[in-house]
Amino acid sequence: MPSDIEGRDEFAALIVRTDYGDEAAWRRVTEELGRPWGLDGDFEARVHLADDPSWAGATPEQVLAAVGRDEELSVVFVADRTTMTSPHRALLALHVRAEDEDEHLDPEYYGQLVDSPPAREFRTAPAGVHDVHANLSLANMDFEDYAEVAGEDPEGVFRGF
Repeated sequence: MPSDIEGRDEFAALIVRTDYGDEAAWRRVTEELGRPWGLDGDFEARVHLADDPSWAGATPEQVLAAVGRDEELSVVFVADRTTMTSPHRALLALHVRAEDEDEHLDPEYYGQLVDSPPAREFRTAPAGVHDVHANLSLANMDFEDYAEVAGEDPEGVFRGF
């Protein structure tokens, strides 16, 4: 995988583009990602775009393997084929540290708390990327909180609170 993920500002959401079939769709995604965010648009949008054709066709597992060395990163967003072809342009949010966290859980106790394993991915509209990234980076919320909200949406997309 390319080195364009290195040198990321820890406050910038990492977006990895894996679909290169529609430049106009990609421009729309990046325009939406560049908009100020927050209740009144109080916050500047900060993104780090990994936009190198060597990412073309990369699977979520390959993206996670490539970004796994970044200890500050809790979530990575993937602009894949679904992103480029859907009307909501929802990116795939991947939980970077999910396996690490599972190692510290007592399987017997954990199994009694939930019926299913924790969410590892969900879709988010570009407008939700900054909220997700900021709150997960600061540990204000858990990945599962966002996945649950996305799961309640008819299209399975996090659009905000």
